[in-house]
Amino acid sequence: MPLGLRILEKEESYAVPTTAPDDLRVLVEKLPERLQGELRAIPHEDLIEIVMDLGRVPQARFPGRVANLGTEVVSQDDIDDVVGKLGSFTGDNRAGIERTLHRISAIRNRQGRIIGLTLRVGRAIFGTIEPIRDLVESGRNILLLGPPGVGKTTKLREVARVLADDAGKRVMVVDTSNEIGGDGDIPHPGIGSARRMQVPNPERQHAVMIEAVENHMPEVIIVDEIGTEAEAAAARTIAERGVQLVATAHGNSLENLVMNPVLSDLVGGVHTVTLGDEEARRRGTPKTINERRAPPTFDIVVELLGRDELLVHPDTAEAVDRLLANKPVGGERRTIGPDGELQREPLEEPDLPEREETFRPRLGPTRVCPYAVSPVLLERVIRELRLDAVMVERLEQADVVIALRSRADDPRLRRAADRRNLRVFTVKRNGSSPIRRALQDAFYVAEGLDEEELREAVREAEFAIQRVLTEGIPVALSPQRPAVRRIQHRMVARHHLSAESVGKEPQRHLVIHP
Repeated sequence: MPLGLRILEKEESYAVPTTAPDDLRVLVEKLPERLQGELRAIPHEDLIEIVMDLGRVPQARFPGRVANLGTEVVSQDDIDDVVGKLGSFTGDNRAGIERTLHRISAIRNRQGRIIGLTLRVGRAIFGTIEPIRDLVESGRNILLLGPPGVGKTTKLREVARVLADDAGKRVMVVDTSNEIGGDGDIPHPGIGSARRMQVPNPERQHAVMIEAVENHMPEVIIVDEIGTEAEAAAARTIAERGVQLVATAHGNSLENLVMNPVLSDLVGGVHTVTLGDEEARRRGTPKTINERRAPPTFDIVVELLGRDELLVHPDTAEAVDRLLANKPVGGERRTIGPDGELQREPLEEPDLPEREETFRPRLGPTRVCPYAVSPVLLERVIRELRLDAVMVERLEQADVVIALRSRADDPRLRRAADRRNLRVFTVKRNGSSPIRRALQDAFYVAEGLDEEELREAVREAEFAIQRVLTEGIPVALSPQRPAVRRIQHRMVARHHLSAESVGKEPQRHLVIHP
């Protein structure tokens, strides 16, 4: 497949996720009377959570905005009033409201007294697993990864309902914090006819996972937040017994998981292997390499990039092997559009020899990504230098990377630079001066030069470099001042070509050689 080509396969349209009826009124009634009145006075259908901290004005948080609930600060009596209307808090400082998905979390002082509360609205949302329904119904083990707030637990809840009600399987939910099935002894209808085992404290999650298999003969086990070595070992035991396992784990991406010494066993684990001289030459690798240690517990890994975007690795073993070999991991990006249409975008990459170098100037601002450097400092220096550039957060979006020198050899950065032909500039430390010098180098900024003159000289050098690489012939540039020629020399050196300055001033110019 040519570099940059992406195939968009349009699938059937899916219903936009809908929220199951859930009584927000029950949560509001747990608030002190004055706060109930303040909340009812504003539209609150999309309420995310209410925050009550001792000595501060209480807040209601909505998508993209925060609203103060009056002007009176929270007193200890206000907090005690809410706590008195709830059940007891568990060891992880959480409480719930029976037969709802609402979650209340406590902040305690050193004496153990509750001085802050977060009352989070819980909603069962239907339609969230349609992009991965084919994977869920395949019977294979699936691991969901992603940052907080992208809907991992919401998807697990619907997986339980779909497999129990639609597929007719025996499903057991191991519910450590009652986030999947809600609080109380009777689980929330959001999990359908799936059964639920509560966990008395988080330290016993691995034991309850094994107990679920040994005592209740499930066909599917669903677990939220695998985070310890014992839980990873329990997950492997469950998978080896032929029970389908659908779970989430601590980690934003497959790479995070592989580099996590505690949880890497979920995807096969990593160990160091020393090769013989002949084998190392045959593979074209160093003698000491990292390899996958065992078959992965989970057959499929799904990275949740957002609520409507995810990345599927359909073969975990192959993805991990490619990751450890510093090769493009690939996978399939799936997105849901506003109209509910599913799009699949294979992230296949060509072999290295097939890649074509292109030096075509990109339209629009140059996208600069900070890698282990301060985004605040980077953005400030971009403004000070008045560069035609914007800062982006992800390597996949970048044209230029400003990286901390000590992190320049990170596998993730090397793969992105190789795959996307990124220009990477390093700084020895986080600071305005080093970042300024790196950006001046990246954007060919030189003091005292006319901006239009410099832009034209850089453009001429870019096209000349392209000709030399593609046609294999020397190319002469227009005469330039010494400061401009120095910038052109740096451009040539980055593409492993040679250049010489010929002629006398003011006609002295560069000739670029293959």
